[in-house]
Amino acid sequence: MPVTRWRTAAKAGAATVLAGSSAGTASWAAYRHLMSQATSARGVIGRNTAKPPEADGVYGPGDLSPQRWRAGSSADIHLMIFGDSTAAGVGCAVADEVPGVLVARGLADETGKRIRLSTKAIAGATSKGLEGQVDAMFVAGPPPDAAVILIGTNDVTKKFSIPSSASRLHDAVERLTAKGTAVVVGTCPDLGVVTAIPQPLRTVVRNWGRRLARAQASATLQAGGHPVALADLLSPEFLAAPDTMFSADRFHPSAAGYELAAQHLLPVLAAALGEWTGGPLPELPEVSASAESRRLGTRAAASVDRFLRRRGTEI
Repeated sequence: MPVTRWRTAAKAGAATVLAGSSAGTASWAAYRHLMSQATSARGVIGRNTAKPPEADGVYGPGDLSPQRWRAGSSADIHLMIFGDSTAAGVGCAVADEVPGVLVARGLADETGKRIRLSTKAIAGATSKGLEGQVDAMFVAGPPPDAAVILIGTNDVTKKFSIPSSASRLHDAVERLTAKGTAVVVGTCPDLGVVTAIPQPLRTVVRNWGRRLARAQASATLQAGGHPVALADLLSPEFLAAPDTMFSADRFHPSAAGYELAAQHLLPVLAAALGEWTGGPLPELPEVSASAESRRLGTRAAASVDRFLRRRGTEI
């Protein structure tokens, strides 16, 4: 993730602080402070350029390793993964840790069926890249039976318009559901749990991500998909045990973090396929109490809130 993306997010918050201050010297100091934090965040958070482990194949109940998909192979359910680096599994050391594998294996064990896993996710992707990923799916063959989409973090760091990002997600989900695919979307994670990002920059990106997640959930439902609020579900664990939940780069999840996410995605996906036998699905929270408790009670944080609301109405 290049420095410019943190600088872009910092400029958004700095512009708000500048607008809310009548003292030119203080305003300039606030601007310089957020910009320095953007540079600092990039220096602290490692840049993970490693290619995620190859994980595609056919997973059967209890299989220790997948079978390679070849012409003439068969599977009961075709699962496809779309999105960004978290969907691809950046931060994983081996294929067994990749979120797509965890979901595929869980689905195989839950249903007793053979699951074909195909990954279209690309590290660094934003909502703008979803169209191309879905296009690639249609070129490769018929649509899958099920799909998981994880997207949003890069839209936040690139300061994309929230309505536009949500609209692009809606279009991708709708193209899949129109073909009969059961689609589950893990909405934007909570960047407020990344303690390597200093305050108040962390509040800027967290608030932006929280609003994007809500817009994504609405867009997903409208398109016939099933949203899973990963920020609300995962924040307490990531805040409580960052050394365990984050990988070495201090930004992407670790194997434990991905496993926790997969545990929340699996029941929703299985239920969407009509294959869930694990009992009633739990009510998903709308707001993370743990993350809310970390909000800054300052005028700067309130100003960031107002700025993001205004920005969310732009194209």
